[in-house]
Amino acid sequence: MSAQKVSLYIHIPFCAAFCDYCDFYSVAADSVADTSAVMDAFVEAVIADVDYQAEFFNVAEISTAYIGGGTPSVLGARRVRVLLDSLKKTRGFSPVEFTIEANPESADEEFLSVCREGGINRLSLGVQSFHEPSRREVNRIGRADMLEERLALVSRFFSGSFSADLITGLPYQNKSIVLDDIKRLLAFKPAHVSLYSLTVEGGTALDQKIKTDQKIKTNSVKMPDSDEADALWLAGRSALENKGYENYEVSNFAPPGKRCLHNINYWLMGNWLGAGPAASGTIVNEETGTARRFTFAPDLYGYLKTPSIHAAAFEELDSAALMRESVLMGFRYREGPDTEKFRRRFGLAVEDCIGQTLARWKGRDKTLFLNSFLCEAFSEMDAKKL
Repeated sequence: MSAQKVSLYIHIPFCAAFCDYCDFYSVAADSVADTSAVMDAFVEAVIADVDYQAEFFNVAEISTAYIGGGTPSVLGARRVRVLLDSLKKTRGFSPVEFTIEANPESADEEFLSVCREGGINRLSLGVQSFHEPSRREVNRIGRADMLEERLALVSRFFSGSFSADLITGLPYQNKSIVLDDIKRLLAFKPAHVSLYSLTVEGGTALDQKIKTDQKIKTNSVKMPDSDEADALWLAGRSALENKGYENYEVSNFAPPGKRCLHNINYWLMGNWLGAGPAASGTIVNEETGTARRFTFAPDLYGYLKTPSIHAAAFEELDSAALMRESVLMGFRYREGPDTEKFRRRFGLAVEDCIGQTLARWKGRDKTLFLNSFLCEAFSEMDAKKL
């Protein structure tokens, strides 16, 4: 199976420390024996992986690229330079949007300079909150008083082209704290803001803290209840929209012309390659309306041993599965699925599949109540045996 145009995601599996709410795959850098050698080996492995995938899938163009994690900035400037220089030589590598994630504490001037010189044109900074008690409660590394200094530095290197993440629903948050977070962030004029409502995932350190609280009947982790958490996110959304940031996807906001092209490719079910432990890729067969997905195990040392998609788990998505996923992902996006792509792949219009649901939801905010909308949509598709 070949792909003419793809996005590329690279997963960097190292963090300086684990946030208590995080359930992404990563390893603590200081827990790795001979950390420097392992990081060097990882960079070599992921470069070989990307090069092979581009050849294997006969890629003509890598139109967007995203280096995430984990915390890519933990690699340090030298290794990031090696990675960026090597990517420039990859088949079809010509991204119009090239993003790297960073945490403030490791986004120093040397790292930012290497990124800009290496072709990165969009930086995503994990701010989360300026409120020190909230940060401490979830073990967020770096002090709040350092954030504004690093935001000023980032905005100097990536003026008009940096994104920042904020989280609502953290311990000790209230409406005034959320609005203050947004006010302080917008002072640095980010081009894009991701506003996430905290979900406590099972098995995380935060989940264990809350369960321990419940067991011993204390309230040491002062979490907003579900109604309060919803209200906090809605207050944040209003504040961002009032400043000209459009809520173009469930958790993402941007002024006109500043949307994240890489993520849009996911939501509209394009093709993408994925490299690194726990990364996945999806290649669509346009003629049959089916897809092939591959996923690497969340295992750093296994990946170092065999950094090849032939060691990944493959899954075949038939037309029905790809259609449902196109609905699932597409309606995260404000404009909905790509209607022409949908018809071309499946021989049906979106309205043919979920017309009754769309009629019932006309004029209502699908992104705000996405789960309810999707339940109705999938019920209609089941009834039509799609």
